[in-house]
Amino acid sequence: MAQKVSHPVAIFEHGFVMIPARRQKDEITVTEQQIWVAATVALTAVLLAISVVDLRHFRIPDALSLPLIVAGLLLAWALPDMLTGGPPRQSAFADHLVGASGGFLLFAALGEVIFRRTGQEALGLGDAKLFAAAGAWLGWQALPAVLLIASLGGIGFALILRHRHGPSPIAFGPWIALGFIVMWLSSAAR
Repeated sequence: MAQKVSHPVAIFEHGFVMIPARRQKDEITVTEQQIWVAATVALTAVLLAISVVDLRHFRIPDALSLPLIVAGLLLAWALPDMLTGGPPRQSAFADHLVGASGGFLLFAALGEVIFRRTGQEALGLGDAKLFAAAGAWLGWQALPAVLLIASLGGIGFALILRHRHGPSPIAFGPWIALGFIVMWLSSAAR
């Protein structure tokens, strides 16, 4: 929550996010655009951290992915018109909740099928949680585009890697993160 201050800055809980705000009668108001910018900066930082960790260790920490799910659902609940790009709809939160749960279930089930068929883990639960976070932030309607961008990026990277070094595993998290941020940024254009 924004605190009342005498200068044009909103200081949020724990003081770690500061964004410009307008002052009206001893109150600080924060616009949805400013919230979107702050959310975008935070989202980008977390997605970059997830990508680096996954590239180095082939794992996505829960400490990074689970808060993204919660944050996306909180934004969808508190500011549905900001996330949908139009007037508030009663179903907006439901779209994001379905996106989070459906995204997780799809990737978890697909990972399980691949593991049972090949004996190798191709999609881990970290990937499923990251895809769930994309659903929480973007809604279920954006998940096919996120998956398409992630798949094309991952396949292209795998082909380049294979050509240079032979067959080797790749981290899929950075490609999910790419699809996620591309679709998030495209939501600003709506």
